[in-house]
Amino acid sequence: MTAWFGTAPRSVAPPADRSIAAFDLVQEFDTARGPHRVLDGVSFRVGPGERLAVVGNNGAGKSTLIKILSGLRRPTSGHVHRGLTMSWPLALGGGFEGEMTGYDNLRFIARIYGAPLDRTYDFVMDFSELGASIREPVRFYSDGMRMRLALALSLAIDFECLLIDEVLMVGDQRFQEKCMRALFDTRRQCGMILAIHAMDIVQRYCHRVLVLKEGRGRVFDDVARGCATYATL
Repeated sequence: MTAWFGTAPRSVAPPADRSIAAFDLVQEFDTARGPHRVLDGVSFRVGPGERLAVVGNNGAGKSTLIKILSGLRRPTSGHVHRGLTMSWPLALGGGFEGEMTGYDNLRFIARIYGAPLDRTYDFVMDFSELGASIREPVRFYSDGMRMRLALALSLAIDFECLLIDEVLMVGDQRFQEKCMRALFDTRRQCGMILAIHAMDIVQRYCHRVLVLKEGRGRVFDDVARGCATYATL
């Protein structure tokens, strides 16, 4: 498999304006043993309505890739074309200001993105089911409550591409099903990039699979083949 990944293409065709595209992304970290290359020439493209699953073993670089795409991390080399409005990584529940209430965080984010406050508030209250906790400081929230707030806020803003980092299994089964409907049915027109381990979700909802191994990556248009390749890692 190492040789196979070593032959992965290093670039993709120039993207249309309305797309998210990565070109030869490289990310290195300094370690006690010297530079460690987490991503090594990763390229792909996602257009409106397309869902790309990013899979790989722990440490393969999935979360690092999501942070680069969102702009939270600058790659060592390569670049990202952002032709769609893109959400923050949905796993970033820690991005809230802990001393502020959930409502204050909601109001702050609505103002940044120019979203109507009343409509944003109504959607978040209905979707997150936080109830009176929305008026409490976020530092008192459980991890699950933070993720509900983060997911609800992401869906309240009209992003054209959603970045998802293993946050689909939030809450009980009823709430998980609610998340699935909101993401994959109501927002089927959105592009999505999902760093994920759940192969049932990948096979049911995604159109292509980016498999990461030892820094290299390859995009599979055949989802079943991509999942099968991941299973051999």
